[in-house]
Amino acid sequence: MAKRKIIEIDRDNCDGCGICTEACAEGALILDEENKAVLAKEIYCDGMGACLDVCPTGALTIVERESESYDPDKTYQHVLKTRGKEAATHVHGFHAEEKTVETPPLACGCPGSMAQEIKKSAPTQEGKAISGTSELSQWPIQLHLVSPFAPYFNESDLLIAADCTAFTLGSFHQDLLKGKKLIIACPKLDDTSPYIEKIAEILKNNRVYSLTVATMVVPCCSGLNHIVERAVEMSGTNINIKKIVIGIDGEIQN
Repeated sequence: MAKRKIIEIDRDNCDGCGICTEACAEGALILDEENKAVLAKEIYCDGMGACLDVCPTGALTIVERESESYDPDKTYQHVLKTRGKEAATHVHGFHAEEKTVETPPLACGCPGSMAQEIKKSAPTQEGKAISGTSELSQWPIQLHLVSPFAPYFNESDLLIAADCTAFTLGSFHQDLLKGKKLIIACPKLDDTSPYIEKIAEILKNNRVYSLTVATMVVPCCSGLNHIVERAVEMSGTNINIKKIVIGIDGEIQN
């Protein structure tokens, strides 16, 4: 067994509400005979933490410890048996030849990947005009590529944004990016193993005035908040994190 990220449950804080069992697309969480959340099997937990933000008591955390690897094939069979074929199509990382055009493999194994059309109202004169001017002031921007020692991070306001946010929020440059340095990442599809340490290094080696994290409302995106929170803790800084959540309709929700 190797070390990997996996959910840990604080039984004392768990109130048995069961919300986490519904939020987990992989069916990794169940309630035991004492009405406490437990892992059905560790191989069903992908360690991405879609369940964290729905827990009302904070009983769930992501830890790194030795565990059997996440098994998408066995997880698919588990969800297929317990929840049915439709639910099984949402299992993270599983691809099957028998899936048809009607149930294609989804890029993100969480409820937020459900296909849907977004209806837009006709623009009015009172609507906000979107400038075509780019507010991007540095390159590169992908977290895997940026250097913690890049001089532009020093004495800056930092925006760490989930990849989809810029495509969803029409005024991303004007409302979020203007005046800030940018880092983008996807907590679901990226290899996030070096992310905590890299962000911590940026914060330790530079004077960062403010830190904003922008995520989508879908559950799989919340992992970016947890990555940044752990990085701030590792860095030993006292910087506050401003969290912005964007709906799939392109509206800022907070």
